[in-house]
Amino acid sequence: MTDPVAEVVSLLKPNPSISKLVTGGGEWLVERTELGNPFYCAVVEGRCLMTIAGRDSMVLTTGDFILVPKIFSFTMSSMEPPPRGALPQRLETSPGVFRLGDPEAPAEIKALVGHCTFGSDDKALLVSLLPEVIHVQGEDRLMALVRMINEETRADRVAREMVLHRLLEVLFIDAIRSAASAKAPPGLLRGMADPLLAPTLRRIHADPGRSMTVETLAQEAAMSRSSFFDRFRKEVGVAPMEYAAGWRMALAKEFLRQDMAIADIAQRVGYRSTSAFSVAFSRHAGMPPGAYSRAVAAAA
Repeated sequence: MTDPVAEVVSLLKPNPSISKLVTGGGEWLVERTELGNPFYCAVVEGRCLMTIAGRDSMVLTTGDFILVPKIFSFTMSSMEPPPRGALPQRLETSPGVFRLGDPEAPAEIKALVGHCTFGSDDKALLVSLLPEVIHVQGEDRLMALVRMINEETRADRVAREMVLHRLLEVLFIDAIRSAASAKAPPGLLRGMADPLLAPTLRRIHADPGRSMTVETLAQEAAMSRSSFFDRFRKEVGVAPMEYAAGWRMALAKEFLRQDMAIADIAQRVGYRSTSAFSVAFSRHAGMPPGAYSRAVAAAA
């Protein structure tokens, strides 16, 4: 059956940006305030302190992996941070290798850090389906994937960009499924961990063109309409038809990028007429499908 998590990651189109090896000694602190770029970090040795805006500080230790699909302002520092206002010490010792803090002090942290971008212009919707922060401990596969991305970034090999794209997709999927559980915050992962809702989510993704209402989805889940609606909104974070409409529009944008005929797209994403689809798409994207298609072509 269709895998919603894999589809979301595929449509996000993660693109390689920066990958670096970072070591730190003594007192050091890195602070980032820009928003929008996904961030990941794998601690190879040692430990450090990470504080994401609006969240409690967390200690990252050897074997920890953290992924933030929607980056917030955050700081990473030594366990005893330097005084506020102290000038940061940061030295690039070789391409892609950085030293933080006192260069003469013993290294107390070694980490692989990466940033990427999302190629989808519907990334806000897609990212909203994923956890805001994924923190996984002791997963060797994730550590190995981050090492492979770092090595591939440094190398000048044939098909390098394609390999990096694929490695990033695998990294995201592996991180997401490592964190999947009923304890996840409301979103796609928590919905997929619910035995009553997971089949519904798979059906929505597998056949977005079929006619569906809250009533029909509830019947398929063998639940009353009110129980299904409340459970879906609680676990996934949005109402059932809001989720279905958002997924249909995300697919429609992808089909328009592929230069598919608008009438065919309308049918594939569940609209009985081209005009009904055009109205819904314009409401979602702020422009008609034809204008969106032309804008995409011009940008390319």
